[in-house]
Amino acid sequence: MTPSVRFCIALLLFGWLPAQADEAEISDFSWMDRNHMAQQVKKVDDLARQRVGSQIREDKSDLDTLQRIIDRDLVPQDDRLLMQAMGAVLGNVMVKEVDELEWKVYEDEKGRSRALCVEGTEQCLFPITMLSRRMSVGLKPDVKKIYRDAMEMVEPLLPEQPYGGA
Repeated sequence: MTPSVRFCIALLLFGWLPAQADEAEISDFSWMDRNHMAQQVKKVDDLARQRVGSQIREDKSDLDTLQRIIDRDLVPQDDRLLMQAMGAVLGNVMVKEVDELEWKVYEDEKGRSRALCVEGTEQCLFPITMLSRRMSVGLKPDVKKIYRDAMEMVEPLLPEQPYGGA
């Protein structure tokens, strides 16, 4: 498999998409979008508290909590909304870890989606579906690997840190 084919497959698997100005419109979250996202995170938090003995903290510990939910088969394969709620939790971890990522509304001919976009660019990740697309076909995704791979894709687009980073 050629490197360009591998790259295209990675783009599809990780939900990475450069927006085309004439094909997609990217806008800020509204109050309703933020409220919807908070309700989704609450659903996952409730599940984690009741069935895993953990809670959603909006930090990297959530990756382990999501993995335990997946490994214990706590989400039915046909519960797309709860799987997407898990993607919202994953996205919130990404936002917490990378200041230059922000939640946006991405609209194109396929509809309206919630995306994480690199500030000042039209490069977007779609964490809402990063887990659900895999789980809905019976896979048990490795949450930390998905997170690491997404962060590696974003890294080249981030501004260089002065003095060699942190």
